[in-house]
Amino acid sequence: MSVPHYTLEDFDYDLPAELIAQTPLTQRDGSRLLDLNGVTGAMQDRHFYDILDYLNPGDALVMNNSRVLPARLYGERPGTGGHVEVLLLRQDHGDVWETLVKPAKKYPVGQEIVFGDGRLTAVVTAELEHGGRMVEFKYDGIFLEILESLGEMPLPPYIKETLADKERYQTVYSKVNGSAAAPTAGLHWTPELLQKAADKGIKLVELTLHVGLGTFRPVEETNLEDHKMHSEFYQLTAEAAQTLNDVKQSGGRVIATGTTSIRTLETIGSKFNGELREDSGWTDIFIKPGYNWTVVDAFITNFHLPKSTLVMLVAAFTGRENILNAYQHAISEGYRFFSFGDAMFVHK
Repeated sequence: MSVPHYTLEDFDYDLPAELIAQTPLTQRDGSRLLDLNGVTGAMQDRHFYDILDYLNPGDALVMNNSRVLPARLYGERPGTGGHVEVLLLRQDHGDVWETLVKPAKKYPVGQEIVFGDGRLTAVVTAELEHGGRMVEFKYDGIFLEILESLGEMPLPPYIKETLADKERYQTVYSKVNGSAAAPTAGLHWTPELLQKAADKGIKLVELTLHVGLGTFRPVEETNLEDHKMHSEFYQLTAEAAQTLNDVKQSGGRVIATGTTSIRTLETIGSKFNGELREDSGWTDIFIKPGYNWTVVDAFITNFHLPKSTLVMLVAAFTGRENILNAYQHAISEGYRFFSFGDAMFVHK
């Protein structure tokens, strides 16, 4: 079946600003859940605590255990007291990191930056495009501990409220430091709900994909074929791969929590003809309508930004009409959108 030639505008929709969730709900699993049949387009309004109604014994629930770094640092230029914001994007090697610096033009190669009480300093070692800088940190002690005390959570630009509890921008199963943004579909899970899933006979499987800020970069190319995806680091263990292969072979479904889990599973599945193996590396997979799915049978996801690659990813599973209809339904019903918003369960 031929796939229509979609352009960027085909994935636009109008969202009232008041539906952009600014704060997380008190109860993680109290968010709403839109059940969407990706084939028929049929919908049902539920709550996330009903999710186990959709998961069967023998299914695998896949979760991204990456943990968000408190990656936004505020410092100053020695001598002038000029304020600077440094956002950690990726550890390059040792204490050298790729960062975004504002205002970048005042921070050429060789410029020093001092953070907090001086326990942490940095020197710019290279200039990159779009305000990017490679910086080398200097400190005494353990870098992550210093970061925890000085850094702030790098919330998405559409969130204007301050986050009272840092842990509400982490999943309850986060453990591997490295993300610049949370894998937000997982924010709805609670330890109690995960235990109920395990008790029901659902296999709980973890993988790692470190979310980069490229996930928030707008698509600028009208022709989607011209869009270059950002790269993100992923890892799947041999044990996790074996569990997922066993589930598939016994007729169970692989259910991904979030687009980051989807990207990892489909990257590896595409590489090994639908089989999952122990693997790690960098993925820049761009899943859009016309994509041939290899691993994922159903997934949980939040509501994504207009004209984003994430809307295109979901449309690759449901078709463009079904997902845009679902979004219009969610808007008319007052669902909460984006990182701290409500969820969808998308299945065949």
